[in-house]
Amino acid sequence: MQPDELLEVLKHPTSQEMLERDIARLAYVAQDGTPRVVPIGFTWNGSELVMCTPTNAPKLVSLRQNPAVALTIDTEVHPPNILLIRGEAVLDEVEGIPDEYLQASGSYKMTPEQRVEWEAEIRSLYDSMVRIVVAPTWAKLIDFEQTLPTPVEELVRRREERQHL
Repeated sequence: MQPDELLEVLKHPTSQEMLERDIARLAYVAQDGTPRVVPIGFTWNGSELVMCTPTNAPKLVSLRQNPAVALTIDTEVHPPNILLIRGEAVLDEVEGIPDEYLQASGSYKMTPEQRVEWEAEIRSLYDSMVRIVVAPTWAKLIDFEQTLPTPVEELVRRREERQHL
């Protein structure tokens, strides 16, 4: 995908809404060669998705061996909005709790008191975390109004061709 095409997809208002959500599904290849998909909190900094995980997470071993990932961010309504992203994971271990982890958890429904308790618990649990940073290299927005999954787009095109014969 060309950089200008990628930017056009990511700058679309619906894509921007999707990038403001707090949970993505991260797909990667596990050490045994089988696929894995895990829900994970994320933040979007305008050019990268940033996810945080414990330093002992099994996915880190896999991502070090094969950094290719795919992410899906979607809605739970019909028709859904779906943002598909591909890229490579760059791992960055940081001391303490990354700001992105706290930001990704910021939309959870907590009272201010619960938030203080939660943050104290998190800070007591983790000495460090790993930031998983993905700069998109490919993206597709599916909204089922203006954009469809590629195979469905192909079926629509074929139907239109048949109708014009």
